Amino acid sequence: MVCNRFDISLLTNRLTEVVKYLEKYSSASQLPIGFFGASAGAAAALRAAAILQKSVRAVVSRGGRPDLAMDKLAVVNVPVLLIVGSLDTDVITMNQMALRKIGSNQKELEIISGASHLFEEPGKLERVAELAGDWFEEFVPNPVLV
Repeated sequence: MVCNRFDISLLTNRLTEVVKYLEKYSSASQLPIGFFGASAGAAAALRAAAILQKSVRAVVSRGGRPDLAMDKLAVVNVPVLLIVGSLDTDVITMNQMALRKIGSNQKELEIISGASHLFEEPGKLERVAELAGDWFEEFVPNPVLV
């Protein structure tokens, strides 16, 4: 059994192909698109945003691994929100380094107190949803989330 969880190129390609597919149809071509990625999926979302600069309006990363997209972060010019749990210290460090590399002027790192990598603690995932929803509401009106 092959695990594609950390095949960032494959995941990035899938995201870009989905967006290109949506852009072919008039009913979807004008809809704004936002990416939400968790863990390695956040790296794919960031890489896809770098490729699809004019199609993607914003990216939210939850417990993400932006270090897996470090070579593309400078060309990510859409608003990016990085959300990390305070108990996930290694991932905090990775996200702090990534934040400095992201090319966008609109970027933030939110650290949720008392949350671990999967945000399993009571109320923590709800806080992620609230932050992500606010981000998309500000930067992606009427979003199509991929």
